[in-house]
Order: sequence, then C-alpha cells, then structure tokens
Amino acid sequence: MVKDRLQHPSKDIIESKGTILRGKTICMCLTGSVAVINAPIICRELMRLGADVVSVMSKAATELIKPTLMHWATGNPVITHLTGSVEHVFLAGDRPNAAGKADLILVCPATANSISKVALGIDDTPVTTIVSTAFGSSIPIVVVPAMHESMYHPIIEKNISVLKKYGIDVLGPRISEGKAKIAKVDDIIDRVIDLLIAKKDLKGKKILITAGPSREAIDNVRYLSNKSSGRMGIEIAKEASARGADVLLVAGECMVKIPEYIKTNHVESANDFIKVIKDEISNNNYDFFISAAAISDYKPVELIEGKISSDNVKELNVNMKLTPKILDIARRKDYKLFIIAFKAETNVSRTELIDRSYDRLLKSESDLIVANDVGREDIGFNSKDNEVYIINKEKHITHIEKHTKRYVASKIIDVALENYRIREISK
Repeated sequence: MVKDRLQHPSKDIIESKGTILRGKTICMCLTGSVAVINAPIICRELMRLGADVVSVMSKAATELIKPTLMHWATGNPVITHLTGSVEHVFLAGDRPNAAGKADLILVCPATANSISKVALGIDDTPVTTIVSTAFGSSIPIVVVPAMHESMYHPIIEKNISVLKKYGIDVLGPRISEGKAKIAKVDDIIDRVIDLLIAKKDLKGKKILITAGPSREAIDNVRYLSNKSSGRMGIEIAKEASARGADVLLVAGECMVKIPEYIKTNHVESANDFIKVIKDEISNNNYDFFISAAAISDYKPVELIEGKISSDNVKELNVNMKLTPKILDIARRKDYKLFIIAFKAETNVSRTELIDRSYDRLLKSESDLIVANDVGREDIGFNSKDNEVYIINKEKHITHIEKHTKRYVASKIIDVALENYRIREISK
C-alpha cells in the first residue's frame, strides 16, 4: 500500500496547479448517487493543489462506478470494505500525528440514506463507519448531498440540521431540474481549502467588499464598462468568509461565478454601488471596507431614452461627467472604518505605480491601498493570478509576488489585520 501511494503514475499531477494543500490527506467517501461520476474530477483537482486523496466507497457506490476508476484517479488503493487493517481507525482514528491519518473527510456525493445514517449514528458501511470515527476524533467532515428533489424532504432537512448542529459542514445541494444536485466542483474545492487552510482570525468581524465592473448606461441598450472580471474581489470575499468574517459582497456584473455561500448584493452602475455602500455603512457596524470593484470614473451626463439609431449617424458624441469617489463617501460615513483601497494602472514603472497609489491613499484617507498593473496580461483583469504592492499610510510597502488571486487575497487580509491591530493599539 505504501509503495502504491508513493509511486503510482497518477500522482504525477500532484501540485501541478499549486501547493496550497501540500501535506494534506483527504479521505473522499463515495455513496450511491449518480453524482458519483464527478468524484474522479474532484479528487484530481484536490491532487493538483497538493493533496493526497484516499477514496472509500459504499457497496451502492461500487455498483455505479468501479473502484478501479478511483484507484486510477487518486493513485491509491480504494477501501470498499473494512478488514483486519482497521482502515477506519488508520484513516480517522484518534491517533495524534500518525502517518496516513486523514486531515479531512469529504462525503461526496452523500445520499439521503447515508446522511440519515450519519445523523442517527448508524455505522454499517465503510463510509458511515469512517465518518463516525472521524466525528469522534474531531476531524473536519464535509457532506455534499445529492439526490432526487422529491427525496430532499423535511425528514432529510431535519437530519442535515442534526449534522450541522454537531459541527459537520454541509455544502448544498443545488435545486435544479427536479434534482437536489451536488454542489459545483469549484465550491467543493473552496470549502475544503477553507476548512484545512484558513485561519479563523476574522471571527466576529464584519467586512464589506466590492467586486467587478460598473456599467454606465448611454441609452436603454448600450453601456460603458471595463474589463474587470471581479475575480480579485470575489477571492477576497471567499478568504474573509473562510477566516470567520461576516461578509457582504457588493458586486457588479462579474465574469467569475460568485459562490452561493457568499452573501451578495448585485448592482450595476456607479450610483448603485454608492447607494448600497452608503446604506450599509450607515446602518451596520462594519470593521473593514475593501473596495476592489472597478467602478467607472465617468458616466454619461444624461441617459438617452430608447435606442440611439445608427441609421445615417457616422459619429456619436457622448458628454461625460465624473462619478463620485466611493472611498470618499465611505470615509465620510464612518471615520472609524478601516478602508482598503485598490489602484489599477497600466504599463507604468514600479515607482510610478507606488507613488500614484500612495497619493490616492492620502487623498481618500484610506488605511491601505493595493496597487497593481492591470496592463500585464499575466496578472490583468481576466487572469487567475495577480502581483500587488500593498502600501500603508507610512508608505511601508509589502510586495506580493505573482501568485493566484486567492493567495494574494490571503496576504492582503494578513497585512490589513496587522495594520488594523496597530491602529487599534495606538488609539
């Protein structure tokens, strides 16, 4: 078993997308839902981020896909029944620092049957026995339900509430096409990362975050906007939520999917952003405001009703005016609020990028500003990566080298918390 786990060719993909799960062992438990066809994809995405994945299958799961597929996917032998090797204790027993012990149990997919058994403490399959053992060992457990919608009834909802009551994380399901479907793959990966990696240093903090572009209407059909995908702001929201914060994301029309577990207020124009931010800061006691949205600096002076005809019109002149600065509005609403601003420039030197950003920091009375060059294709609006300079009021600069936007988000929050604590101590 040890030789197989170390040398199987399928493990060549480990860390091909990053190292965030390096050194983590995830036990993926499969039960008898047709959503089990997603299991190899999920396993390999976890492996690409550095995890070692061991799969456990109920008898019903093996009737849908063969264990050999999961052996290929993970590079590890598949547990289909418990033997004298006491696999449940090996993977999930209370064995501090034991080699091979799972860091997290992922039951995906979880059928109504398995959910109910776990809720009642019934251990009659390899999956339910491993989950029960993990529960007694305080290993994090994530349950991802999947079933026909008619099976997702008050009895199952009650059993899910029991799991949640005892600290088991339940993700989904998504109700669609008459099915209670398995959660999206990206959301499952995010939740695993959240539970295994994220600190809980934002517990009790309220954070308001903006993301995405604004759209400024020219007529009832056309609008002016920018290339912002919203990814950076969304990754910050995910990181803050994972670290225990109460997060509200105010988002324009983002090109990146926003996880369902992130509370979101969808807006369109600069005026929409401003109205929501005003209302939220006025009516709630936020600790942080992170302004990552790419809100337009200009908007048309007036909206032209209907659709501008292109017949016989060779040129179209649109008069523009400045939009209010959302940072100024946020600061006037709450002088105690810790504000993190963003400054995007294109094709400028490092010195110029930092100087322009620092000037904006002082003018807006923000506490930190995050500067980045969106003119670079490898870290621009649509990229999954970013490279930033975080600047505080004393012009101390923290350089975060090119990395995934989730990683950059974690470092932005680290620096924000450090400066927030310094500010609180100095009061």
